[in-house]
Amino acid sequence: MSIKVFDFFSGCGGTSQGFQESGMQIVFAIDNDPYAAKTFAGNFPNAHFEPSNIADFAVDDLQPFIEKCADDPILFTGCAPCQPYSQQNKQDNPNDKRRALLDVFNQFVDKYTPHFVFVENVPGLQKVAPEDNTPFGDFIKMLERNQYKFQYKIVASQAYGVPQKRRRLVLIASRLGIIDFPHETHGRGTLSLKYSTVSEWIRDFPPIDIGQTHPDIPNHQAAHISDLNLERLRATPMGGDRRNWPKHLQLECHSNGYTGHTDVYGRMHWNEVSSCLTTKCTSISNGRFGHPEQDRAISAREAASLQTFPRDFIFAGGLSAVARQIGNAVPVLLAKRFGENFQEHLKNYKRVYLNGAI
Repeated sequence: MSIKVFDFFSGCGGTSQGFQESGMQIVFAIDNDPYAAKTFAGNFPNAHFEPSNIADFAVDDLQPFIEKCADDPILFTGCAPCQPYSQQNKQDNPNDKRRALLDVFNQFVDKYTPHFVFVENVPGLQKVAPEDNTPFGDFIKMLERNQYKFQYKIVASQAYGVPQKRRRLVLIASRLGIIDFPHETHGRGTLSLKYSTVSEWIRDFPPIDIGQTHPDIPNHQAAHISDLNLERLRATPMGGDRRNWPKHLQLECHSNGYTGHTDVYGRMHWNEVSSCLTTKCTSISNGRFGHPEQDRAISAREAASLQTFPRDFIFAGGLSAVARQIGNAVPVLLAKRFGENFQEHLKNYKRVYLNGAI
């Protein structure tokens, strides 16, 4: 009995990859990014991919795909674009059309009432406006109206083995019964493993130079950087940042005692988790994305590994397009842990499911 997954706002497929690794079957995905579409289709050839904006895809048009899964449990996952809710977004625009995308996903869940729902987004999702008048608040009301049992909270991806400081709001819902979050597997607790590190995931990649693409490893490509930024990077020790530079390399915007943005131009540390990867994770000027030792930013392949994608997962597009896909993705290992949790939940409520008592 395999859970069938419908992946809305699929991007390149981080959530789908994790759920697939947990034993689920990916049957449908939709996203309007052309490069993400190519990536998804190339890595999930047996799933139907809809290259559309979800707002332009009629709710009723999903019916044939639902009917094909009539004898199986169904999960809808919706990880809408997070930029409107991100703390990195300083332009709080209530008219941003991306805010309405959760409302569109709401309509699909409301009509088809899948057995399970998974939502991942940035922590700011539930704080954009008063809860009773927001897309997230409306989504909660819809779940209650359809008798879902659900929980949501902020999770730290590193607590589930992801070698990255990545805090996200996660909501899980079930129509079978009460569902709990999976137990954390990594951390400082006496019963947990230590956090996974940068070294464990990317140290074995062969060295490459700035602007170089490795001939045998797909997506192992490093960005070009200017001579001045190369000098800055060479002045930055492992785990260091702009505070380690001599005065002549300092940026004017960081003068006069400015203490913010210390991750910018920083290097990662082999024995620590990385900072949160963004859509510009292959650029040293956009975060702590410098390689721990080599004088370059991390490659797209290394970034994908820090997002826990398997190494045979191939991304389509140029370097910036690939970085955008990687930065937007749900970490594969995080999705896998939650996928395993849904699978265990289904086993516990197998009788409820088989009796159709929902």
